[in-house]
Amino acid sequence: MVLNSKFWISFAVFQVVFGFAVFAITRDYYTQDTGTVSAHPPTIGQSAPVWPNRITETEIARLSSPALSEPTIQDPYQISRRANEFFANRQYEKAAEMYERLLAFSPNDAEIYNNLGLTLHYLGRSTEALGKLNEGIAIDPEHQRIWLTLGYVNSQLGNTEQARTALTTATQIGSDESIRQSATKMLEGLP
Repeated sequence: MVLNSKFWISFAVFQVVFGFAVFAITRDYYTQDTGTVSAHPPTIGQSAPVWPNRITETEIARLSSPALSEPTIQDPYQISRRANEFFANRQYEKAAEMYERLLAFSPNDAEIYNNLGLTLHYLGRSTEALGKLNEGIAIDPEHQRIWLTLGYVNSQLGNTEQARTALTTATQIGSDESIRQSATKMLEGLP
């Protein structure tokens, strides 16, 4: 559909009028008499920052909180993408939070349990990691990668027999040859 010049002229006029209306409304707000609000007492010789009267210290703290720096994502695909980015950047705390959120969307996905388990292990929460990995295995005992991860975490914790059992399972199930090779190599490295 080709739009004619009348439409574009009308559209441009609307944009200009709208811009002036927004400017007029907000100009009044920002040019009002301001009061002093400070989250911290000023140091001698320093003046406190000046904020418009309507903004309270609580609102300032809320607006600068880290929770607002990461918008709430509702799309499972985007949550997964962000979780994997955080993991790749070694931001394990944020990655774990995102993987937990993913579980709410897909509580029967062993791959999410695998990723969360490995992330928790890297955070030093290995007991919790083993729990998540075992939950994932209970959901899908044929998931080859989660057995590899379970073997890896157990080997890191010195649980040699549990590591051997998990890694042996990873070599016997599934069709991913790279996982099978990794499991075999880890098995060879066990005492």
